[in-house]
Amino acid sequence: MIKQALPFVLAMVGAAHAGGAQTVSQSGTPATPREAPAYAKDGGLVAPVQYREWIYLTSGIDMSYAAQAAGAPPDHSMFDNVFVNPAAYRSFVETGTWPDKTTLLLEIRGAENPVSINKRGHTQSEAIMGMEIHVKDHGIWSFYDLSGADKVAKRIARPASCYTCHEAHAAVDTTFVQFYPTLLPLAMEKKTLSRAYLKEMHGAAPVAPQATK
Repeated sequence: MIKQALPFVLAMVGAAHAGGAQTVSQSGTPATPREAPAYAKDGGLVAPVQYREWIYLTSGIDMSYAAQAAGAPPDHSMFDNVFVNPAAYRSFVETGTWPDKTTLLLEIRGAENPVSINKRGHTQSEAIMGMEIHVKDHGIWSFYDLSGADKVAKRIARPASCYTCHEAHAAVDTTFVQFYPTLLPLAMEKKTLSRAYLKEMHGAAPVAPQATK
């Protein structure tokens, strides 16, 4: 999930357009009502409609956390695109970590070829194949899955692998900032990289002290 969606990665993530008072992040940056997470009566997350006006973080293609058997290419190729609500992005730039009400959204599209005059490489499909959303609300991260034309994303319950994977390998605050090329240097500069990530990157060798997010 965020960035493990097909498979999960997640990258991720959500915030819907919703009414109500502004929510102030830990850094003092307000999350506007349009960005703040909104929930349906069944506990699902109302899907953010204007997420493509948010901050674009990265794209991946055919990402997988599982080793691939030799000579076994994927059945099909997929792109994933990660977006985050602007208030959370501004807070991350200031602090190197995510404030409450952060919403990361992973949009999954097919990889196509040939299209128009393109003869090599892949372009992204017009159709969205799926979405996954990663939300930090009241200090707790939750994952949501959005299918088809649904307007409400279903919460993924623990102990799904997306939770354990993110908690074990995420670079910052259970999010895969290691896949976000514009944010990883900021986290390094502000020393907010997780101990788990640093250990993976450097093995058992001593590393510089970092925050334990």
